[in-house]
Amino acid sequence: MDIADNFKLNNLTISSTMEQQFDDFFNLLIKHNEKCNLTSITNREDVIFKHFIDCALCESLFESNSKVCDVGSGAGFPAIPLKIVRPDLEIVMIDSLKKRVDFLNDTIQALGLKNITAIHTRAQEFCLKNRESFNHTTARAVAPLNILLELCLPLTKINGTFIALKSTNASNELLNSQNALKILGGVLKKEHNLVLKTTKETFERNILEIQKEKSSDTKYPRLKDKIQKNPL
Repeated sequence: MDIADNFKLNNLTISSTMEQQFDDFFNLLIKHNEKCNLTSITNREDVIFKHFIDCALCESLFESNSKVCDVGSGAGFPAIPLKIVRPDLEIVMIDSLKKRVDFLNDTIQALGLKNITAIHTRAQEFCLKNRESFNHTTARAVAPLNILLELCLPLTKINGTFIALKSTNASNELLNSQNALKILGGVLKKEHNLVLKTTKETFERNILEIQKEKSSDTKYPRLKDKIQKNPL
């Protein structure tokens, strides 16, 4: 099966151009993985399902032409798959490791993607000049939810959403994040329980859609050490 057929298994339709971009992205990911340690998943089919399709599953949660910030982008997940299937989105990726950011910007250029960039920074620094600037923020496989809320909600506009891509433990993380939600002005809009279908098996996926109802205090996000020692 080709990439488009695999997407179709999960009720996602991609064009031939998108399919080629995903194929090129896979080749770049594998080529640079030895130098940058980008992912532990390297089997082609696994990458297609567990990275590409897994990230694309949330594409319907973004309004047309939304401005999106992906926090802790790593190897470009979910931002690059999301940009491929939703070229209308304007995306900024931020990551604290320069090697990863260099890979991301090289990938953007190689795939011919527009209105997407990667910046070498931490959320705390980026938020100083970009507070409440984005319709949506995203994060995947970065940290527990209560920590992610502190990093992402201050960047999110009021009435915008933070979209957290999580595995099957999302409900427990949500229970442990009620204090963070209250302090940072967020409320659960919807918990999306999805099933990712592969040619061999299925995987449960949870996407938490957190709406920003009021401004976050300007003291958030705190420095990394303070967040880790005393999470909200």
